[in-house]
Amino acid sequence: MIKFKGKPVNDAVAIGKAVLFEPDDISVPLMNTEDVDAELKRLKDAKKLAASQLSKITETARKDIGDEYAGIFESHIMLLEDPSLNDSIKELIQNQKLCAESAVNAASDLVASMFLSLKDDVMQTRAADVKDVSRRLILCLMNRSNTSEMSALMTDEMYVLCAKDLSPSQTVTLDKDHVAAIVTSSGSPNSHSAILARSMNIPAIVGAGDTFFESVQNGDILAVDGSSGEIYLNPDDETIEAFRKKQSLEQKRANRLEKLKGLENVTMDGTSIELFANISDPDGAKQALNEDAGGIGLFRSEFLYLERDNFPSEEEQFEIYRSVLETMGDKKVIIRTMDVGADKQPEYFAMDAEKNPALGIRGIRYCLTYPQILVTQLRALYRASAYGNLSILFPMITSVEEVKKLLKICEETRRNLRNEKIAYSKKVQLGIMIETPAAALISDKLAPLVDFFSIGTNDLTQYTLACDRQNEKLDPFCNPYHEAILRLIKITADNAKENHIPVGICGELAADTSLTEAFLRLGITELSVSPPYILPLRDTVRKIRLK
Repeated sequence: MIKFKGKPVNDAVAIGKAVLFEPDDISVPLMNTEDVDAELKRLKDAKKLAASQLSKITETARKDIGDEYAGIFESHIMLLEDPSLNDSIKELIQNQKLCAESAVNAASDLVASMFLSLKDDVMQTRAADVKDVSRRLILCLMNRSNTSEMSALMTDEMYVLCAKDLSPSQTVTLDKDHVAAIVTSSGSPNSHSAILARSMNIPAIVGAGDTFFESVQNGDILAVDGSSGEIYLNPDDETIEAFRKKQSLEQKRANRLEKLKGLENVTMDGTSIELFANISDPDGAKQALNEDAGGIGLFRSEFLYLERDNFPSEEEQFEIYRSVLETMGDKKVIIRTMDVGADKQPEYFAMDAEKNPALGIRGIRYCLTYPQILVTQLRALYRASAYGNLSILFPMITSVEEVKKLLKICEETRRNLRNEKIAYSKKVQLGIMIETPAAALISDKLAPLVDFFSIGTNDLTQYTLACDRQNEKLDPFCNPYHEAILRLIKITADNAKENHIPVGICGELAADTSLTEAFLRLGITELSVSPPYILPLRDTVRKIRLK
């Protein structure tokens, strides 16, 4: 028995025979053409075929796993017409006389590397999507099937799929009734492929390393623990028996959690707390409802800015915000204004190079430096407020002066909308992120100015402990349970209570059930987490006795 370790994707275990998947080689050498018009026509025809294939995959995803996941492939169809990708491909064909396959390959490498350079999980997912779409397009240009490579995986037996990596389109076409688990040697837990595996209820581990893929053979027995990231190659009888018991317990737990839908988030002695969902795009709202979230505690609006090469218009933003509010109905939706800067710097923002961008022009600092960008977003938000229960959240606050400036801009925005006779809700609440030690320490001065606090523990930890959270080498020093962090949370909660405003936590610590009771005792009134953590948190809350 040999043990390997990767990054867990979902809390589930599985046992099965290994099946190795190695996709067809589509290495594309640089080849030139003398007939540019012919290559442009080939490109046009291949895009049409790829769009048709993706439409079918979208419908399959919609039927099997829901609208929110079908949206991944709708975005792939949009990528086929993405200006930055298409312009690069056509330029390489027209100016450098490359054949279509070579142009697609070179352009997609360039665009994907740009996304990867941002060092952001969302952007790295975008890079994988670009490569997935370009691979499909190249296969269409080669008149080769995109589905034949998956046909080798068709079997009547349960198996553990082992691959170096999987694309979203490869993942969604798997036969989920026969895939016991997925293990990849590379990949991210936040990738679209990992998200799809979770939605399909397939245990999965990514980043198991090249040694794993080189060691496993077809037919080997694998025991996969999706909660710990552990993989056992040809496990002994004792390990197999332990995994069988885990599987039985998991099924009982899943059945029990499902029965919690519709119940209150209240302790055994009557203390209530709101359990909201964190989302990064409109599709997340549907998942939040499916997991019975009380509302949206954090909608990261920067996705609107990061996945494009120009600023989104007021109208574009309005439509997206409205769709989320309409999806959530009467439930509260807290939308954070764009938090760009640090590791999220789109080229078209034309940000100056900074020696330490994490301490530079980011979050609300960028918005106050370029207020018209913020005004455009606020106009879209206030207009959308007429269609639901909206609250607006401002990130990276460090001073009373910043909040007063923001309140003034909000009032001017509302006045202009009134003058233009444009409808908006008069009940929009304004809140601020407490994610710097400065904000926590002066929260007594900030609380009277706003309607609510939201504590971002990820950045609060980074700035309090002076640890760059993008630097993996600092993981041993970046302790989110540090006493200093908990003291700052208590100071913030006490000042929120003194001023009769709610205070939530929307960072990763919110999902840590070992801290739930402590947060309740500190006076936290809301926890906002990824949708899958809603029911486990509710289960924990309902077992707590505070008195």
